[in-house]
Amino acid sequence: MDDEEQAAIAEAAGISLMELRLKRTRLIGGRVSLRERANGDCTFLDPNTRKCTVYAARPVQCRTWPFWDSNLNTPADWERTKAECPGAGVGQLVSLQDIRRQANQRSL
Repeated sequence: MDDEEQAAIAEAAGISLMELRLKRTRLIGGRVSLRERANGDCTFLDPNTRKCTVYAARPVQCRTWPFWDSNLNTPADWERTKAECPGAGVGQLVSLQDIRRQANQRSL
């Protein structure tokens, strides 16, 4: 997550950039990522409504879900993703070209 995304999330959440960085993010492989709760939910996912509280400011890591390599490596990975996320595999069909474009955003 880059500095611009972090600033947008902090503003949308009504918290300081420092608070976001200290309490809501972590480093994974040299990249800044949003923290999750013990159950795997993002800290910005409202547990009651199951909606993102910073949706308009969500970073690339969120905008590209579920088109992450870990979800697309094998058909079994995709089936696991669909079982874990009720929104995966439903709705409008996304072309392979769009999936690749979105997936490439994460590897920049």
